[in-house]
Amino acid sequence: MGISGYDYPGWRGRFYPEDLPRRKWLAYASERFNSIELNGTFYSLKSPDVFRRWVAETPARGFVFAVKGSRFITHNLKLRRAEPALANFYASGILALGRKTGPFLWQLPDSYKYDPERIETFVRLLPRSSKDAEALARGHDARLKRGALVRATARVRYRHAFEVRHPSYFVPEFFDLLRAHRIGYVIADTAGKWTLAEEVTAGFVYLRLHGSRVLYGSDYTDEELSAWAARVGRWSSEGRDVYVYFDNDQKAYAPHDALELARQVRARPRSPGPRAGP
Repeated sequence: MGISGYDYPGWRGRFYPEDLPRRKWLAYASERFNSIELNGTFYSLKSPDVFRRWVAETPARGFVFAVKGSRFITHNLKLRRAEPALANFYASGILALGRKTGPFLWQLPDSYKYDPERIETFVRLLPRSSKDAEALARGHDARLKRGALVRATARVRYRHAFEVRHPSYFVPEFFDLLRAHRIGYVIADTAGKWTLAEEVTAGFVYLRLHGSRVLYGSDYTDEELSAWAARVGRWSSEGRDVYVYFDNDQKAYAPHDALELARQVRARPRSPGPRAGP
């Protein structure tokens, strides 16, 4: 349960204390949430030192980062001939996350129509473990000017999830493809801008809450949060890990909604079921 990104200047005084230095914001947020979605990895390749710093600033046991995949791969290449770019992505420092590695988010642009062959080809390239990622990362090229890391700090399994927006994806064939490869489908509330489908395609659930009335710009009512808490409880009772990230960052709605949803989930009766698998 957590937030999509953490470095928002507008959160000073609304979530972060006025006198808290910006360099301490990640540590502050990680003390309140057990997961944070890294959005900076979407916009540019980072360096191993950046990932090591993120790890050092989040010492809490059980804390994990969700990692948003590079937009060069999803938006520029549109998953086409992606292996070299994936090698650079995984060599950029991701292997430093070790046991703090959560799911990888692959967000496709709303203009990109469903191409089953291309999706299938890309999915087969995705590493399913840190060992797979090491092998992939060794193929990096000279674009990594700030260094490369090709050895993981811990052996962990990897999970992947797709956030899609073009209407052509909302067909049984796409969800069946995800299930066949144990890839998660991102359930995304986008204030009605894009389709909201509650499909579960893997042994975990990835939920992104961008705002129920205004995209990125509205908070969630207690009733709406209660409804999401019920869903989270149901998925958890099926033995699934549930990752929830609030992306309604305006006016610091996201952290406050995340704290309230976490409180409501904790308050619900627990009836854990058998583990649902990867």
